[in-house]
Amino acid sequence: MLSFRGQLTGVVPTITSTAMQFRIRIVPSRYAMRGCLLLPAILLLTGCNAVLLAPAGDLALRQRDLIIISTGLMLLIIVPVIALTLLFAWRYREANREAIYEPDWDHSTLLELVIWAAPLLIIIALGALTWVSTHKLDPYQSLSRIDAERPVPMGMEPLTVEVVALDWKWLFFYPEQGIATVNELAAPVDQPIRFKITASTVMNSFFIPALAGQVYAMPGMETKLHAVINQPGVYEGFSANYSGAGFSGMRFKFHGMSAEEFARWVQQAKAGGGALTREAYLRLEQPSELEPVRRYASVTSGLYDAILNRCVQANQPCIRDMAMSARQGRGQGQDKPRGFDVAALERGAARSGLGAICTAGDPAGIGDGPRVASTRALPQ
Repeated sequence: MLSFRGQLTGVVPTITSTAMQFRIRIVPSRYAMRGCLLLPAILLLTGCNAVLLAPAGDLALRQRDLIIISTGLMLLIIVPVIALTLLFAWRYREANREAIYEPDWDHSTLLELVIWAAPLLIIIALGALTWVSTHKLDPYQSLSRIDAERPVPMGMEPLTVEVVALDWKWLFFYPEQGIATVNELAAPVDQPIRFKITASTVMNSFFIPALAGQVYAMPGMETKLHAVINQPGVYEGFSANYSGAGFSGMRFKFHGMSAEEFARWVQQAKAGGGALTREAYLRLEQPSELEPVRRYASVTSGLYDAILNRCVQANQPCIRDMAMSARQGRGQGQDKPRGFDVAALERGAARSGLGAICTAGDPAGIGDGPRVASTRALPQ
């Protein structure tokens, strides 16, 4: 029997006197192997929720548009530069004998105009866009519209939410509803929201990507954010600024719901929650991780203001009154703020020159507490 064996690109024929038979040997290429390795990663990426590119709030939507426009303007320079780099590398390669070789060439007026004019125009456009959007998207500015087609109706008041970043959880006050929640936030759809944001210890960042951009939360200071949610749903909120061991667990759910559903949610909080007193807050303020959702049916009057001014505990001077005392000292001809006796403050002794202090008898620190004598000035 006469036979012949040969190999052509993975196909091995076997020739006999009666018939021709083929054996096919598949040799996977390295490119196919790389593709197989990338396939699981691609499948994982298909499950990603690009919330920044598909937000549910008007403010976040306008910020998304700003990102896209800015990226497009920059690509007007980046794409041609990359393409020309590859073109020049190929055209003027060593093996291309047809390319013109001009070692003494050093200047072209037309080329200089193109090189400098195009980036300059892009920078001008980006600068104008940044200037306009910075004012339009100012988080401290009250909203003028619900979405691109609807302005804010006359007489519609925003929902006020006071936010406190704790270690490591979020506390939300609803002063108009008289309730508070931990790690749960809710708001009616198409109603402006006014956030007042502070922190208890270290700096944090309040961020709901579907609603608006992030805003920092700092102890002793209050930042603001005005936003609106346009689509019902449950959205992710979290801290976008590292703040310690429990940072990764500082997450909460933001519920966008109808006005009727929001009213029922408030009633549920009032029916099943406890009271958030100063003592309860001081216990809640202690560092803890992965806190469950809590609801409080009532809140001690002035608690958020005391947190902001760092005078929740009794016999603590409020920041606003310390600043007032400093201004009064400068107004009387003193170059530097006057000081006060910290030990006397802790004892609750009489004082002068400090506007107010939080005490058991004056928990709001409105000025009816004990007076403390000023016995020590700050170093000159």
